[in-house]
Amino acid sequence: MNDATTSAAPPVRPVLDVWCELQCPDCHAALEDLRALRAQYGDRLDIRLRHFPLPKHKHAYVAAQAAEEAIEQGQGWPYVEAVLARTEELGARGEKLLLEVAGELGLDAEELDTALIDGRHLLIVDADQAEGKAIGVTGTPTYVIGGERLDGGKSQEGLRARIEEIADRLLAGQV
Repeated sequence: MNDATTSAAPPVRPVLDVWCELQCPDCHAALEDLRALRAQYGDRLDIRLRHFPLPKHKHAYVAAQAAEEAIEQGQGWPYVEAVLARTEELGARGEKLLLEVAGELGLDAEELDTALIDGRHLLIVDADQAEGKAIGVTGTPTYVIGGERLDGGKSQEGLRARIEEIADRLLAGQV
């Protein structure tokens, strides 16, 4: 039986997964592109932070956990942007910087510190990293949108335009 009165499901927003590492200089360089994409698409594009801490960066793993706690406290992207803006300082100061940034943003720094001690976000970070490896992520930033993987670790040149092209195509397909 065909029921013409059924309502259509709301459109699914295209997803841009950003495999990122908060101590990575290339992710720092990509920060402007991420800000521009978030400003341009707003709620029409679901930009998701995915963690891929690299062993060569001593504080990347703990920074990923701190970012997850910031997300829990409702300040995920502001926290990520603030830490990415200070990647070099993160390398020198580690957890002290992560707690300082939390305080600057009005987060509960004590709760963030507790989250780092009790490891409540380890599974999320580990799962992101495992999924990244499974789809071929080898460095950061790496973007996945519309089934296409774009490696920003080699060069950011032209990546934002390519992401916009794919996002626009995906959004146009929903009309």
